Amino acid sequence: MTTLLIVDDNQQILSVLARYAQESGYQVLLAQNGREALDTFASHEVHLILLDVMMPNVDGFEVCRQIRKKSTVPIILITARGEDFERIMGLDIGADDYIVKPFSPGEVMARIRAVLRRMPFYESKDNPRKLLVDNLQIDLGSYSVQVDGHPIGLPRKAVEILWTLASSPYQTFTREALLQTLWGPEYKGDIRAVDSQVKRMRTALSQQAHPNWDIKTIWGVGYQFECVKR
Repeated sequence: MTTLLIVDDNQQILSVLARYAQESGYQVLLAQNGREALDTFASHEVHLILLDVMMPNVDGFEVCRQIRKKSTVPIILITARGEDFERIMGLDIGADDYIVKPFSPGEVMARIRAVLRRMPFYESKDNPRKLLVDNLQIDLGSYSVQVDGHPIGLPRKAVEILWTLASSPYQTFTREALLQTLWGPEYKGDIRAVDSQVKRMRTALSQQAHPNWDIKTIWGVGYQFECVKR
């Protein structure tokens, strides 16, 4: 189930948004200040954050900055002020969308759906989290991989790379594109992190035969998933 973290120091707004979110089928976590929001985010799996900007102690901009240092989770900022410079600053520090009070709760839910649809691993009727290609099965809900029904142990990032490649056979993905999509634009580490995960993936997948598909290296560019149609 998709989990939302809703952060606002106004209890009435918090209650209204929580009710609409629950009625829309989301699991809801609540926080009334920035520090509580950061603590909640650190201890729970969160798929999207609705974040009020004007809060005492730690404001929404600072919460957004802190979260963006370690996560690409979607963030929608909410504020009572709609000046252009605030919108621009919010987007510049990593927010995905911006809503100005007063707002319609229905509009907020529509914005949530729109932002989530842009996420590569969001589950919906049109974007399931299970993929079956020949004898390869990938389940992003449990981050599990099977070949011919045999479990293959892989790190989370390796599962995400495999899913990305297998979802688009014969499309070449550069290392830079995989880093941008899966590690996020804030990642400043070595680009060879992709190669390391692919190496671990290949080693693990070699435990079971898969003659009809493989992960190919496109030298000097990146990787692609090749699958023989049966």
